[in-house]
Amino acid sequence: MHPYRVRRLALDLLSSGCSLSTVSAELGVSRSAIREWRDRGVDPRPSALPTACFICGVGGLGAPSAYAALLGFYLGVGCISVAARTFVLRVSCDAKQPAIIHDVSHVIEQVRHRPVGHVVAPGCVVVQSYWNHWPCLLPQHGPGPKHRRTLELPVWQREIIEMHPADFLRGLFHSDGSRFTNWTVRPVAGTLKRYDYPRWQFTNNSAEIRTWCCEALDLVGVPWRQSNWKTISVSTRGGVATLDKLIGPKR
Repeated sequence: MHPYRVRRLALDLLSSGCSLSTVSAELGVSRSAIREWRDRGVDPRPSALPTACFICGVGGLGAPSAYAALLGFYLGVGCISVAARTFVLRVSCDAKQPAIIHDVSHVIEQVRHRPVGHVVAPGCVVVQSYWNHWPCLLPQHGPGPKHRRTLELPVWQREIIEMHPADFLRGLFHSDGSRFTNWTVRPVAGTLKRYDYPRWQFTNNSAEIRTWCCEALDLVGVPWRQSNWKTISVSTRGGVATLDKLIGPKR
């Protein structure tokens, strides 16, 4: 599907007196497509509205909380690849974590309004969805690994994260995060006693993604610290409990 602005421009050129052939050559669009826009209009049919891309000027983002989670999953372990005449979003999930596979599938379906596909690989399930507009909705897409590129959040993405920080954190920590239990031994009344305490960690090589993670943690009031150059830790008992409640278990 060509962007709405291209379809609208094609009709404007036709109205100015340009021929089908001229408009086709100017925009790189087939004559048959331009003829269909001329005869049937460029606005999407009602049945097609749920899949419209609001970035291109039509439709709207009907599930911002699902989008916030999807953005987290994409920034963690997702990628967008060029397929035949379209793009494919792929999010790689651990095969041992069916609840996360279901969650990723669900949020993509809420945003895309189409069923997703699953590709099973050794120890991994890749949730994938084809759409021309994935680069519009996930503008962090680009050549090469994310940490080797400068990433930016446009205003509309920041607004969604600010409205739904817990969903965004769920996507981040359930993709590139881990929850585990540390322990230590301390003397108490002359006897060594073992203490166990849980911890969440988010590890990502991209400085921008780590910053967005920290900003979202600040929004929900969860204290954090940077354990090393690529790891953000939530270690306080209260912080771990709050994050557990907000994002749920990783399984």
